[in-house]
Amino acid sequence: MVEADIVVVGAGAAGLSLVHRLCADAPPGAAPSVVLVDPPPGPLRPPPRTWCFWESGPGRFDRATTASWEWLRVHGPDGAVVRRHIAPYRYKMIRSDDFEALVVRDLRERPGVRRLEATVGGLTGLPDGTVRVTAADAAGARLGLRARWVFDSRPPGRPPAARTRLLQHFRGWFVRTERPVFDPSVVDLMDFRTRRPERGLSFGYVLPTGRHTALVEYTGFGPAPLTARAYDSALEDYTRRVLRAGATEVLSTEQGVIPMTDGVFERRAAGSERIFRIGAAGGATRASTGYTFAAVQRQCDAVARAVRAGHRPEPPPAHPLRARLMDAVLLRALDTGRVDGPDLFFRLFDRVPPVRLLRFLDGRSRLYEDLAVGVRTPVVPMLRTAAELPWLPRRRPPVR
Repeated sequence: MVEADIVVVGAGAAGLSLVHRLCADAPPGAAPSVVLVDPPPGPLRPPPRTWCFWESGPGRFDRATTASWEWLRVHGPDGAVVRRHIAPYRYKMIRSDDFEALVVRDLRERPGVRRLEATVGGLTGLPDGTVRVTAADAAGARLGLRARWVFDSRPPGRPPAARTRLLQHFRGWFVRTERPVFDPSVVDLMDFRTRRPERGLSFGYVLPTGRHTALVEYTGFGPAPLTARAYDSALEDYTRRVLRAGATEVLSTEQGVIPMTDGVFERRAAGSERIFRIGAAGGATRASTGYTFAAVQRQCDAVARAVRAGHRPEPPPAHPLRARLMDAVLLRALDTGRVDGPDLFFRLFDRVPPVRLLRFLDGRSRLYEDLAVGVRTPVVPMLRTAAELPWLPRRRPPVR
């Protein structure tokens, strides 16, 4: 039986961030003992992926940052363009392999940190106030762990009950072009010149790392993801027709699906007062945008401060209630078709000061700023949607 103060399940952005904050910042000898449990290589381990976020000034993980930008650009379906300087913020891109390497380097000399490759099968609260973690390694051998606190970043087995449930789904190409077609000073955050689907919306997303290199994504908001062939067809059309990239080499790909829902993700697991959910599993994903990384950092920082102070380390809500209510209205308005998504997002970037808009999107704006953003949206459809939300039932998706 392996015993520790804390067990962290999953070594994605949330798990690695929490271990880093618990141990890298602690004075020598003061860090808790931590076991990080990650699945062996295989279907349960997520593939490499890219995380983006914005922050002002130097950041905790700048050493792992692939690139950063001070300019954002949005293209309307008709070709109209709005370009925004976002200083003092910078928009940052981190690849998961680089992030993991940074965390491993920083924790290499920390004796209280242990990492195990195992698949967690069960978490059980015990009468003595600890939690038993049952797991199996790659060979199937059973492992037993016991901890005072457990933080679980694995996706829940079933999505929470919700009034609206959309998916942000995407496929991206890391490309190299023969001609210098990219502007490395600006991110194309939303380019609505993509082929529009029958339901929902789509846009291009371009993160340039040089004049010839970029991550180019096709992103959709809708009820279901596409096939790999359909994504590649859309990306081929976007790079050829819209970006006019010419001869292009695809270096690698990434693909993913992010739930966009007004369902409430529980931050505490049922059956124990000492098992908590973190990251996307604990509600860190902003329902209206899909951004998660910055909220994960706030969540993990709060947990680490509570542990150091000897307090109960329950993760706080990743987003304030007002932000979650506004997200619910937006998702419902998009899903019903009452508002035109491309028009709404272009209007916000065109008419709202960029720093205020980014604070709003990050859930850090004040009430008067929320109202100032709200009047830039289609007010009547949004108010109609807000009025009907309290009467709509929350439903769970059918079990498959």
